[in-house]
Amino acid sequence: MRLFLYLLIPFTLLATDIKILNNYDLGLQKAKQEHKLVYVLISSQECQWCNKFEKTTLSNSSIQDRLNEEFVVVKLTLEHNKIDKKFKTTPIPRHYFLDSSGNIIYSALGYRDKDLFDSFMDNTQERYKKINLKKGKK
Repeated sequence: MRLFLYLLIPFTLLATDIKILNNYDLGLQKAKQEHKLVYVLISSQECQWCNKFEKTTLSNSSIQDRLNEEFVVVKLTLEHNKIDKKFKTTPIPRHYFLDSSGNIIYSALGYRDKDLFDSFMDNTQERYKKINLKKGKK
């Protein structure tokens, strides 16, 4: 039984990591290649709400699975990244959901728990579908 648990732990850890990029342009490129939307998190190492969001919401396995499946995730920090002027950077955390061309579909501000963040992803998908229907795309 103990051997089974030791073997299970690495698979559990691997299954719950979010694939995060720290480069906005690379994120857009990857989203185009993979036909996905983009989630951009703007945060700071000094921000308590940013840290709480990452430790609680982003550590939730269902959120991680959904982000990996439906989005290319880009995390930009005020300390380490040049951030495109189209994004507001204060207050933080800031959440942006984009299409692969960089058009903002949905945005939100502040700490969000798992359920509210999940609803943000739902809202993003719904808005994206409506935008494409208006453009005549499927």
